[in-house]
Amino acid sequence: MTSAPDPDGAQGAELVITGRITTASNATFLAQLGETVVVYKPVAGENPLWDFPDGTLAQREVAAYLVSEAFGWNVVPRTWLRDGPMGVGMVQLWQDVDPDQDAVDLVEAGTVPDTGWRRVLDGTDENDREVTLIHEEGDALRRMAIFDVIANNADRKGGHILAMPDGHRHGVDHGLTFHEEHKLRTVLWGFVDDELRPDELATVEQVRSALYGELGDQLTELITPLELDALDARCERLLARGRFPAPRGHMPAVPWPLF
Repeated sequence: MTSAPDPDGAQGAELVITGRITTASNATFLAQLGETVVVYKPVAGENPLWDFPDGTLAQREVAAYLVSEAFGWNVVPRTWLRDGPMGVGMVQLWQDVDPDQDAVDLVEAGTVPDTGWRRVLDGTDENDREVTLIHEEGDALRRMAIFDVIANNADRKGGHILAMPDGHRHGVDHGLTFHEEHKLRTVLWGFVDDELRPDELATVEQVRSALYGELGDQLTELITPLELDALDARCERLLARGRFPAPRGHMPAVPWPLF
């Protein structure tokens, strides 16, 4: 297996678990590497899935980070593989979000703001009230949506988008990525059919080119050859179309729950 390097100052430090994140579907822990706060997801704590090979989610999280780095958009926080109290797992730098910001929201039907937001879908909440799912329309979420198309992210929930105090948005929880079959499930459908800008197309081409160099070499240790070929094909397809895709296939277009 390959990995991104440990953060400066944490190389060789003992991983000490300090708490458990109970909202996660797999075993997920808050931990310390010296003074560095991280999230630790051991491979041994992954629950089997019908459509993803067992014991591969941690590697997919690292693959997502490496592809994010190739984009240069800082979508995925620094992520790597290392040993810990429960064995080898994914480790990711903890992010302190701004609790007063929401990049994705549910609003009362008919109350979508005129500017700054995109409508995704209408529905009813647990109290049978009519609501609309919306998300921000800025560059941060455009870039995350492009990343998700290329990574074939099957689980972009609203809660997997971290609103940072400086306005940046990080994406986390990328275990369900890079499948060779179409699996895109996301709350970021508000950009459907928008044209990609020249700088966005150039960045996708940059990622595709990197697949034939060091990035491709790194990914071969994390995902299968078929998945790597499919990643290349998604880049090619998005470049050829030049627009944000619409939902397709028989699978649900959004994850559940949405948050």
